[in-house]
Amino acid sequence: MTDDTLPPDARPEQLTRIGQPPRTMSEAMRKALWIAPWLIFLGAPVQDLAAGHHTPGATVAGWAGLAAFVGTYVTLVFRNMGRPFRGPVVAWLVGALGALAVVLCLTLGGDWIGLFVYVSVTCGAALPIRVAYWAIPLNAAAMLLVGLRSGVHDWSLLLVVVLLGYAMTGVKQLVRTTVELRKARATVAQLAANEERLRLARDLHDLLGHSLSLITLKSELAGRMLPDHPDKAAQQVADIEQVSRQALVDVRAAVSGYRRTRLPDELAGAQVALKAAGVVAEVPAEPDLRDVPEESESALAWALREAVTNVVRHSGATRCTVELLRRQTLDGAVLELSVEDNGSGGSGKSPGNGLTGLTERLEKTGGTLEAGRVRKGFRLVARVPVGARSTVGSGA
Repeated sequence: MTDDTLPPDARPEQLTRIGQPPRTMSEAMRKALWIAPWLIFLGAPVQDLAAGHHTPGATVAGWAGLAAFVGTYVTLVFRNMGRPFRGPVVAWLVGALGALAVVLCLTLGGDWIGLFVYVSVTCGAALPIRVAYWAIPLNAAAMLLVGLRSGVHDWSLLLVVVLLGYAMTGVKQLVRTTVELRKARATVAQLAANEERLRLARDLHDLLGHSLSLITLKSELAGRMLPDHPDKAAQQVADIEQVSRQALVDVRAAVSGYRRTRLPDELAGAQVALKAAGVVAEVPAEPDLRDVPEESESALAWALREAVTNVVRHSGATRCTVELLRRQTLDGAVLELSVEDNGSGGSGKSPGNGLTGLTERLEKTGGTLEAGRVRKGFRLVARVPVGARSTVGSGA
C-alpha cells in the first residue's frame, strides 16, 4: 500500500507546495500563518512599550524599530520559501536585522533580548549553509554580550537561539531536497518518455524497413518488366501485395502490443488519478502476476480503469481502496481485483455500458464481474483464472 495519502477533505489545490512560491492569495496566507507562531517572542517587547516605561519619543522610536525588525524578518523568511533574494541582499538584510536587535536591546532594555531568536532563525533559513554555521554562534555571542550589558542572564534563551538556528538549517536542507526530488522526478518522467519514443521509432524501423525496401525494389522491377514481360510484372505485383499485407499484419500486431493494457501501469495511473481528484487512495504497488495470461491481465486492467474512472467522475468519494488478491475457489485459483469507495456509486438503476463491456471482456477470459452498493459506498470485484486458461463454458 502507498503511504502517500491525503486527508479525506484535502484537495491538491489546497496543499501548500514546499519550496515554491505561492500561487494564490490563500496559499500565501497559509505560508504566512506558518511564520506567525514564531512571533510569540515579541510579547515582551510589545508589553514593554505598552507599559509606558519609556519617554514618548523612545516609545515611538521603539514601535518604529520593532515594525522595521518584524518587517525585515517576515520578508526574509517568507520570500525565502519561494523566490529568495540574491546573496548580497540577504547578507545586508540579515546584518540590518542583527543591528536592529542590538540597538533596540541596548537602548530599551533587557525585555528586547528575545529579538536575537529571530536573528538566529533568519540566519538558518536565509543564509547559505556554510555561512549560517558560523553566523548562528556569532549571533549567540552577540546576544550574550548584549545580555550582560543589559543585566539579562537567561542561559536557557541562549540555548534556544542556538538550537533554533541550527534547526532552521535542517529545515532549509529538507526543503532543498524536496525541490531537487521534484525536479528529478520530472526529469525521470521526461527521460522515460524519450526512451519510449526511441523504442517505438526503433521497432517501427525494424518492422517496416525491410518490407518497404522490398516493396520499392519490386515496384521498380515490375515497372521495367511491364512493357516486355507483363506476366513477370504481374508476378512482381502479386509479391508486392503479399509483402504489403504481411507488413500490415505486423503493424497491427505491433500496435496491439503497444495498446495492450498492463495492470501495473493501470495501478500506477489509478494512484495518480485518485490523488489528483483529492481521493485518499490505497493501491498495491507491485502486483503478483505469476501464471496470469496476458488477456486476463488486460481484462483486469480495463476493469481497474473503468472502476477508477467511475470513482473520479461520478461517485463523489473521498476514499478508495484497491486490493489485488489470489483466492482459491471451487473452480480453481483466481486473481481477484477489488475496488471499493465510500461514494454514492452513481444512480445505480441499471448497469452502464462500461460495466456491460467489462462483463463481456472478462467472460472471454473465463472471469467474472460483480458490482454494486455496499454499506458504506460502492464495490466492484473482477476475477480471472490463474494458471492454465479456463475454457469459457457455461459461465460465459
